[in-house]
Amino acid sequence: MSADSPAELRLRDYTPRSQARAEVTSVPTPAVPCVDVHNHLGRWLSPDGGWLVRDVAALVAVMDECQVATVVNLDGRWGDELGENLDRYDAAYPGRFVTFCQLDWRLVAEPDGVDRLVGELRAAVARGARGLKVWKDLGLRVRDADGRLLPPGDPRLAPIWRACAELGVPVLIHSADPVAFFEPLDRYNERLEELIENPDWWFGDRDRFPSFGELMLSLEQLVKTHPDTAFIGAHVGCNAEDLRWVDRMLTAYPNFHIDLGGRMAELGRRPRAARALVLRHPERVLFGTDAFPPRGDDYRLWFRFLESADEAFSYAPDEAVPPQGRWHVHALDLPATVLPPLYAGNARRLLRL
Repeated sequence: MSADSPAELRLRDYTPRSQARAEVTSVPTPAVPCVDVHNHLGRWLSPDGGWLVRDVAALVAVMDECQVATVVNLDGRWGDELGENLDRYDAAYPGRFVTFCQLDWRLVAEPDGVDRLVGELRAAVARGARGLKVWKDLGLRVRDADGRLLPPGDPRLAPIWRACAELGVPVLIHSADPVAFFEPLDRYNERLEELIENPDWWFGDRDRFPSFGELMLSLEQLVKTHPDTAFIGAHVGCNAEDLRWVDRMLTAYPNFHIDLGGRMAELGRRPRAARALVLRHPERVLFGTDAFPPRGDDYRLWFRFLESADEAFSYAPDEAVPPQGRWHVHALDLPATVLPPLYAGNARRLLRL
């Protein structure tokens, strides 16, 4: 059989074009000026060590065009890096950017590590940090003095969360990763192509990493144990595949909130359940994109996803093969009543904007 035969076509080369003649709605601006609570503007995630946003004035122009009032920069880190982020964004463009700090978790392996981390947090807030970003390395890679993985809910970290409550700053926490990243690398894994391209994202080795369920139990223990601390579960509460779990968390814990960043693919393949979740908890869901560096097209796609009733469109229109799964998404058609808190009100309350 010829190599050009359809039967010989490799899956990686198969990029079908949808023939569905669906509605295409243009939503150039949000219903109200919005706050993007989940973005990355610093150098931490940059492939070359430079600033992810090379031209800040150009980004502000995009924000003006798309009516993005404020972007939360989660890349403040600590020490001099925090100061440079605050100078580049918050100080240079007052009101347009809010920078979160992170913590140097390597300190937990030292005898006075937690106390030093609390001091680091207090210094960061005094310097201008408006929140704490906790990344997935807590639970997956951070180890204590005995070499054991440190889960988010470990009671030894309690002084940090209490300090956040005392300082009045929220904790935006990314715990675990998509469920498929913890599953075997086999023909049943729905994110197999993505994991082949990014092997470091796979956490399915139970000898090295906890299970997804164990990390969710630890996250819940953390939220439950610290009711005075405001937590924002990144990426739809860190569990976008299970909206019943997210709904239970939002119902049980008034201090728990979620952002939408980076999970249009998950929400859009369950649009009715996603819409119902927002309608049940309109004061606890925050707009965020995790699209970095931010582009106008990224924002307009999110506005279309939230506000229109469009069906069967690509969540990654610039890519021949969508990165998070080979499916299209359906918009949520959210009612006008929930858009102001989702887009901005909830973020303004938590961040005291």
